[in-house]
Amino acid sequence: MHTLPMTDDELAAWLRLSMARGLKPAPLRSLLDAFGLPAALLGQTFAAIAAITDEATARAVLAAPDPDFDRHLTNVLRWRHEPGNEVLTLGDPAYPPALLTMTDPPPLLYAKGCLDLLNTRSVAIVGSRNATPQGVEDARRFARALSDAGLAVVSGLALGIDAAAHRGALGGAGSTIAVIGTGADVVYPAIHHQLAHEIAAAGAIVSEWPLGTSARSAHFPQRNRLIAGLSSGVLIVEAAMRSGSLITARLANEMGRDVFAIPGSIHAPLARGCHRMIKQGAKLVETPEDVLDELGWAVRPVAPAPGEVVSPASSLTPDARRLLDALGHSPATLEILAVRTEMEEAALQGTLLQLELGGYLTALPGGRFVRANHN
Repeated sequence: MHTLPMTDDELAAWLRLSMARGLKPAPLRSLLDAFGLPAALLGQTFAAIAAITDEATARAVLAAPDPDFDRHLTNVLRWRHEPGNEVLTLGDPAYPPALLTMTDPPPLLYAKGCLDLLNTRSVAIVGSRNATPQGVEDARRFARALSDAGLAVVSGLALGIDAAAHRGALGGAGSTIAVIGTGADVVYPAIHHQLAHEIAAAGAIVSEWPLGTSARSAHFPQRNRLIAGLSSGVLIVEAAMRSGSLITARLANEMGRDVFAIPGSIHAPLARGCHRMIKQGAKLVETPEDVLDELGWAVRPVAPAPGEVVSPASSLTPDARRLLDALGHSPATLEILAVRTEMEEAALQGTLLQLELGGYLTALPGGRFVRANHN
């Protein structure tokens, strides 16, 4: 394969094949392996193509392009020349190597942002669009820790767990990749315009769909296969029994990727999908370190943020130790902690602040507190 910049004619040939109706990625890959670049494939006879694949594939390859093809090519060429945008083909050295381990990698990828991330080892974090506050916090915390360890966090830019995973990863030392089910020039859901802007600036956005493609439910299972394909493992944070996240997990398992799931209460509807995956062999994880250990990934030491106070455990006051013990390992409100510790309100508030600054606990929405994962 060549490493020179792709000419407009070469891109036109790739685009024609990627948009050919009825031409699936797996047989296309076989044909490209046999004939080389798309221009050479498009010059073959019907018989030569059918001999390697089948007659239906040969018809799809040699069919006349769509009437809108020239307009679409013009749009792609214009989009490709905008800063940060790139069209990656199977013949491109920058094409994500993880996707090449799939049997059906997309022939074209539209990518925005830091393309080097597509060569970084990554973990997907997926889950419910209707996540609970605890699920959102878990997704954000795990993503931040995995990002700080040097992994890219892959997700699908959906509401709920996906968005929390992207935001957590953007706050870490690594970054995040959004694999979307629309054209790379379309943001869905629209409420994520700002998040998409931040990901394009510090991470990467990837789509296999033609520019201008709007959101359609049929696209998302196909999007999920790319999320699984890009990742060394997939972590499910919250999922109902019938969930797109479980499709991602199944696809990941079929590709030989690790599948992880965070357990929850037996009474919680969004824990049921995770429990089902654990019964089927997913690895139960309680901390980000569990994921890193399974992947054999060494944890990078992370320097404290400016102004962050990191206290050794031995420096905790007796009140702080008592409060931490009273907090246990489930979120608790101020009122519950006051009852458990019998501390005065002012002392309780001051001790909570000390523990939060020291990284021993995290304040959650709704006035609740939870012990940090390393304690």
